[in-house]
Parts: sequence; structure tokens; C-alpha cells
Amino acid sequence: MDIGALIANIEQHIIQPLIGILFALALAIFLWGIARFILQSDDETAREQGKQHIIWGLVGMFIMVSVFAIIHLIVATFGIPPPPNLPIF
Repeated sequence: MDIGALIANIEQHIIQPLIGILFALALAIFLWGIARFILQSDDETAREQGKQHIIWGLVGMFIMVSVFAIIHLIVATFGIPPPPNLPIF
């Protein structure tokens, strides 16, 4: 097995599912923050916690999108054939 195939397998079977799970978690935290911010708008502490959840959810989603961008950069730089299920953006 050559190094390109090994990297592609690791990326396809480990990194991509992990990124998907973490992205879903970041989205859930973001949506929870929005819900808390809106539904408990009369409680200042709940609004602040909602803001923090929104911020950290956005940070998490930004990191996940950045990881996909780094994967695309590595694939393009080293001429590795991209895995068939690599999202294109």
C-alpha cells in the first residue's frame, strides 16, 4: 500500500466521520444557544449563556470547515486522488 492510499483511507474512514460528528455537535450547540437566547430573553444569565453557546458553536463550525479546506489543500498539493466522498466547496 502506498502512502497516498494510506492517507486517503485514514481520511475517509477516520477523519471525515469524526469531522461530521463534531460539526453536528457544533451545530447543535449553536442552535441550543439561539433557543436559549430567545426563549429565556428575560433572564440575563441565560441570555449570556446563550450568547456563549452561539459563539462557541460558530467557532466549532468554522474549525470543521477549516479542516475540510486543509484536507483539500493537502490533496491538491501532493497530487493525491481525492476520496470519492470528500465534500466539495
